[in-house]
Amino acid sequence: MISNLPLRVVISGASSGIGLALARHYLQGGAQLAAFARRADLLAQLASEFPQQVSVYVLDVRDAVAVQHAAADFIARLGVPNIVIANAGVSVGTLTEFAEDSEAFQQVMDINVLGMVKTFQPFIAAMREAAAYLPSPQPSPIGRESKRERHFTLVGIASVAGFRGLPGAGAYSASKAAVISYLESLRVELRGTGIKVTTICPGYIRTPMTTHNPYPMPFVLDADVAAARMARAIARQTSFTVIPWQMGVVGALLKVLPRWLYDLLFAHAPHKPRRESPH
Repeated sequence: MISNLPLRVVISGASSGIGLALARHYLQGGAQLAAFARRADLLAQLASEFPQQVSVYVLDVRDAVAVQHAAADFIARLGVPNIVIANAGVSVGTLTEFAEDSEAFQQVMDINVLGMVKTFQPFIAAMREAAAYLPSPQPSPIGRESKRERHFTLVGIASVAGFRGLPGAGAYSASKAAVISYLESLRVELRGTGIKVTTICPGYIRTPMTTHNPYPMPFVLDADVAAARMARAIARQTSFTVIPWQMGVVGALLKVLPRWLYDLLFAHAPHKPRRESPH
């Protein structure tokens, strides 16, 4: 039976932060994991913690060929993944007036947006084909169709920062706004194929990316707590979710603020330091 097979999960940016927390969550549940990241030492450490469960792929998500080779290898050895989580991302303070920040803008967009596209692309055809062989949903006792025993899901990690443009974070906010729209397009494109698309917008999560934020972080969550909530949303095939939910309320309020009021409130908000650069 499909349900007796171990879950197969692919995670980019799996060496730290949210990606690492998600990796550990699924591995503790017995999953087979493909871990994509640039830092070989951290991936090796993860693999040593979970022997026989981790396939390590040291790569940069900007390198489409490397991602394609990794995807082909994992599928050939372990089968089509049930879940692919495009988590790899960077954040850096940027100001358009500085010419040297143009490179930072480029890197953030390449990693956060195009890296997500390149992570998903090699898996879609295989997922679509595998989904065609899944058993048809069975009617439930109350007349509703039940979910498939084992579905296929593409998960994109976006951010509440994509709801409105944050001062000093033009590159990051723009990249996450683009990700939200991209994932919506992808979700509609894949409707009816057996492939679900889930958009997750984290609020503040304790990770290396947020360590040096010089401003309060309301409703901040530890990474392992956030990962468990994300995994539940993925299992429910949720189309869009904000974690924690309180930041969803904040984000919804921000989206409806008139521009003049938003500008007034955020004109002097603290910025992420420019001296940090994508790495």
